[in-house]
Amino acid sequence: MACPICKKTTQTAFRPFCSKRCADIDLGKWFSGSYAIPAAASEDDEDLGNELRAADEKKPH
Repeated sequence: MACPICKKTTQTAFRPFCSKRCADIDLGKWFSGSYAIPAAASEDDEDLGNELRAADEKKPH
């Protein structure tokens, strides 16, 4: 198995990485937001937004 950061052979102690350095680089990418799961707005999100706007318009100002 190759390290996902540097492609060297992994070490059992740091698997799936080859070293603590590569594990820390990966952790830093998670903390910085470099890794993200793309999300698409759903119809429910749009419906909720419309309901919130309508409720806000009904409030006395």
